[in-house]
Amino acid sequence: MSTTLARIFKYGLQLFYRHGWLTVATITVMVIALIMYQVLILFGVITDTATTSLRDKIDIAVYFKTSAVEDDILNIEKSLKGLPEVKEVEYISRDKALEIFKEAHKDDANINQALAELDSNPLRASLNIKAKDTNDYPTIAAYLENEGFKTVVEKVTYTQNKVAIDRLNKLIDTMRKIGLAVTIFLAFAASLVAFNTIRLAIYSNREEIGIMRLVGAANNFIKGPYLFSGILYGVTGAVLTTIIMIPAVNFASPYFQTFIPEMNLANYFYSNIISLFLYLVLFGAGLGIVSSWIAIRRYLKL
Repeated sequence: MSTTLARIFKYGLQLFYRHGWLTVATITVMVIALIMYQVLILFGVITDTATTSLRDKIDIAVYFKTSAVEDDILNIEKSLKGLPEVKEVEYISRDKALEIFKEAHKDDANINQALAELDSNPLRASLNIKAKDTNDYPTIAAYLENEGFKTVVEKVTYTQNKVAIDRLNKLIDTMRKIGLAVTIFLAFAASLVAFNTIRLAIYSNREEIGIMRLVGAANNFIKGPYLFSGILYGVTGAVLTTIIMIPAVNFASPYFQTFIPEMNLANYFYSNIISLFLYLVLFGAGLGIVSSWIAIRRYLKL
């Protein structure tokens, strides 16, 4: 058995190296397909992080009338915390709202002068509400439409944030579909090139294959080198793809972190590089095996 496997590997390597430029073309297309596959994986991680980050920033702001009594506001806060859809409620009093406003505009002389001339605090108390899931916001908003709250509630804001997050989700979904379509197309192209490479190898070795059959060589022994060369295309493509992705990730990581502070692409890539490489090997070897198997079945009639 070990001798047979050694011969299969030996002949498979010979097939891999024998057709120089065709092998290079096969690996090149394989690498492009694998790069798109890896980019699709990393894009999924980036979009999930971005979506989570934006969802964490989304909330419902409830502004109360200036005449509202603080005890009424605190009662509404307590009732909101009792809702299963609510993750967190933050109460901002009128005095705290004024402090925040002054801090945000401390360098604006006109605003500071206008505030100094006011006899009372013009800002309203508010509650900032975060839901456990973005799909829960409509339920919370409907709860705040309660007739009993209208005597103290001035307005509830959520619609603009909801529109923004829905648009973002649609954009991300569209980009993922485009990326998947491109990956499938390139995988098909890589399989087609590998298929033609194996077919040419079979045609070139047709006399040798005929002699093997005459001397009683097993079908698996005949098929083995071609399947092994198909695996080599995929594994080589995976190695080259990883080598190409390392500088690409190092270059792109700071730009992604500028827009998404929570996303350190380089850290994610290096901490998961083994699993990402194995995904590439499985995907690339799978393409090589499938294309080789089809070529063998079609042209060797085994």
